[in-house]
Amino acid sequence: MQKKCILSAQEITRTLERLAYEIIERHGDCEKLALVGIQRRGVDVAARLREVLSARLGKKVPLGSLDINLYRDDWTSLDSQPMINKTEFPFSVDEAEIVLVDDVLFTGRTIRSALEAILDYGRPRRVELLVLVDRGHRELPIHADYVGKMVNTGRDEHVNVLVTERDGEDAVVLLQN
Repeated sequence: MQKKCILSAQEITRTLERLAYEIIERHGDCEKLALVGIQRRGVDVAARLREVLSARLGKKVPLGSLDINLYRDDWTSLDSQPMINKTEFPFSVDEAEIVLVDDVLFTGRTIRSALEAILDYGRPRRVELLVLVDRGHRELPIHADYVGKMVNTGRDEHVNVLVTERDGEDAVVLLQN
């Protein structure tokens, strides 16, 4: 299997800076804004994005985490049981302007599950999607409002986002057969 680096650690940092500015451009003072990271690496990306936004805005942006495992449409056909992670909303979902954060957008099924899960906690004013990498191949009519990098991939290829918090390094790699 061949590995190709798509984003280096430095490029990830620059990409998150750019995405933060795009959010500020769209949301102004970000008064009702909250970030929600999808477990697992989406939470890590969201935490880093929060740091950038909070520094630029001079105030802490609320951050939540969301586990979508019980909302997946394939959980009954998985070979193994899903590992359940923490869902936490330290803010009211009702009327919030949520930016849902994930590492890679592929078929759209994870995002569909996330939207369903969020609605179990309240009714946000708006939900936008931010992804570090969009690799195409959608099965559902879902698109990201903020994209770090678009990567054309084959269906048999994989995009792995590595984060220091979990993997000991920052990188986005494309694995090709």
